[in-house]
Amino acid sequence: MTEARLSFKEMCAEFDVTPRTLRYYEYIELLQPDREGRSRFYGARERARMELILRGRRFGFQLEEIRQWLLIYENEGNQAQMQAFIEMADRQMVELQKQREQLDEAMDELSALRKTTLDLLK
Repeated sequence: MTEARLSFKEMCAEFDVTPRTLRYYEYIELLQPDREGRSRFYGARERARMELILRGRRFGFQLEEIRQWLLIYENEGNQAQMQAFIEMADRQMVELQKQREQLDEAMDELSALRKTTLDLLK
């Protein structure tokens, strides 16, 4: 039984990405679809990679970090990739905590300014 493959258009729809995004991910070698003439087809490997890419983006990882991380699996295997992920996650958690603190500060400042402005209107 052959694995189900998605066309370019189906891949965009399944992952809710634009054609430009999908082409860019291919250009920077995050994805390597099968090509038949001008058509692209995405198998299980590419769909799994796309899920990892989108999850990584949601966590705030840069595309180059994701690309390097995916290469670790291909070159060094699962254990090395998992170790690299732990290191990446630790760094990103620190960054996200900084962003949270900055966001909390901005919200506090905005709330105080709103209160001051509201008091002036009374």
